[in-house]
Amino acid sequence: MVSLSWPDYLSSSVLSHENIIALIVFVIVYFLVTFYQRGRDLANIPPGPKPWPVVGNFGGFLIPTFIRRSFGQQPDSSVINAVVVLTEQANVYGNVYSLFVGSQLVVVLNGYEVVKDALSNHPDVFSDRPTVPTVTIMTKRKGIVFAPYGPVWRKQRRFCHTTLRNFGLGKLSLEPCILQGLATIKTELLKLNEESGGAGVDMAPLISNAVSNVICSLILGQRFPHDDLEFRNMLGLMVRGLEICVNIPAVLINVFPLLYYLPFGVFKELRQVERDITVFLKRIIAKHRETLDPDSPRDLADMYFIEMLSQQAAGEEDSSFTEDYLFYIIGDLFIAGTDTTSNSVLWTLLYMVLHPDIQEKVQAEIDEVVGRNSVPSLTDKGSLPFTEATIMEVQRLATVVPLGIPHMASETTEFRGYTIPKGTVVLPNLWSVHRDPTVWDDPDSFNPARFLDDEGKLIRKECFMPFGTGRRVCMGEQLAKMELFLMVTSLLQAFEFRLPEGVPPPPLHGRFGLTLAPCPYTVCVNLRR
Repeated sequence: MVSLSWPDYLSSSVLSHENIIALIVFVIVYFLVTFYQRGRDLANIPPGPKPWPVVGNFGGFLIPTFIRRSFGQQPDSSVINAVVVLTEQANVYGNVYSLFVGSQLVVVLNGYEVVKDALSNHPDVFSDRPTVPTVTIMTKRKGIVFAPYGPVWRKQRRFCHTTLRNFGLGKLSLEPCILQGLATIKTELLKLNEESGGAGVDMAPLISNAVSNVICSLILGQRFPHDDLEFRNMLGLMVRGLEICVNIPAVLINVFPLLYYLPFGVFKELRQVERDITVFLKRIIAKHRETLDPDSPRDLADMYFIEMLSQQAAGEEDSSFTEDYLFYIIGDLFIAGTDTTSNSVLWTLLYMVLHPDIQEKVQAEIDEVVGRNSVPSLTDKGSLPFTEATIMEVQRLATVVPLGIPHMASETTEFRGYTIPKGTVVLPNLWSVHRDPTVWDDPDSFNPARFLDDEGKLIRKECFMPFGTGRRVCMGEQLAKMELFLMVTSLLQAFEFRLPEGVPPPPLHGRFGLTLAPCPYTVCVNLRR
């Protein structure tokens, strides 16, 4: 065999003119077929702004829009969040329109009729979850929230829902657990308020701790004291992680996934947040494994281990019940069960200090129905229509999960006259549903009475969907409703809330992460006499 040096190789017949021409023709044909196929796949997709090369609309549309708003070059420049920007585009392109994040097609659904049609009438197509690099890197497409739709997800969700119900989810038996956290809040509030000297109290750490301890009791079988610094740090990391995920640099990970591994900035911070939360949760899971008593399960984690061991004993080699999968389920429930409900309570208290007349009406109703000496209970809920209407109106205006969790088209389908290709990311804009002028009168105003009829009875409306709709509706909806009702009624029964003297109210556009949190604020707390 004759070996060729590199110069000889170049001059050999291997790269003859015929072969070079053939190679060029192959490359041209390949790209022509690729572009033809891509053009055919994208034919008749919903309209939208023209994307930039490589970065898509992320560069050509979102960044310039955010810059203009940030420098006040558009009216109402205080409203600087992606939800408002995305909702406004429906006025230009219609309630179903397209964006590109890199080469990934994203279809945004706006308004009640469109969102309901997609998620309720086409569940087989729009119930899947996309492979979004930022999320996939951290969740490995496992768990309850971000896992793809299919038999594994259905089996895991069914097990978790049944187990949580057995431990009190949605039942009166869970009420003492919620009230226990409220007792801590009340004690700490008075102490912190006195120490503040009129500067006000930041309610966020107290509320977050109490809410998180409820889900921790269900899934981990333990509560964490308010002064547990490691636990408070975990809650802070969770909030920060959700904020980072929608930061412009972090969103770029979805265009260039390797950015996730850069050793600086938010990329490094995001990895550190993930590592710290992972260490915290895996240590608790390991302790559960070591102390497991199959005859006396304490929580969801124990029940999961029992199911896992049962399937192993039955010889089910391909079982999805593994310790690794348990980790992602607990992570999902820990984060989803804390952040959304905490923010809902904080939004409600903020609206109460901004609308003291509504606060007084809610307190008057609680006084009349519950009294001053009895603790509010879930059994009182049906007798407090104005209170419940007020909570619902806050949920409508705040929309804590404004874009839901991203969905994905599991197959190419026709929807509302457009072609939605398989693999398209679908964003149900719940914010736009709750601000839809076709179903809500004066949608931007705060008016709890919109949820009451002429006799003062509560009205249930299909266009009210703070927990989403369809097959991927939030599994913790009942728990969130219980916590929100008990916390709001108990706090308003005991205290009057107002802004500190001379302090301007915080802006209502909120802080946009995967959830929408209120901007930081403090309140002065006075015991009601």
